Amino acid sequence: MGIETYVTNITREALYLTLIASAPPIVISLAVGFVISLFQATTQIQEQTLTFAPKILIVFGVLALAGPWIGHQLLAFTFHLFDRFPAMVH
Repeated sequence: MGIETYVTNITREALYLTLIASAPPIVISLAVGFVISLFQATTQIQEQTLTFAPKILIVFGVLALAGPWIGHQLLAFTFHLFDRFPAMVH
């Protein structure tokens, strides 16, 4: 297997890991934003800070809860990358 194949595989895995690791806060942020926009539409309250404060709190909470899992995924990818490094150099 050539070096180009290794680089392509590593790049694909890195992009997939980025997608998986960023999914929890992004999905929760979208859901909270949707619920708040429904609330604003039904009550006709058009305050911009009403969407920002709850979303930032929820995203930080999700990052605090999912942080160890995200860190484990990144660490596992890094170890996997370093384990395959000698084969790439050779």
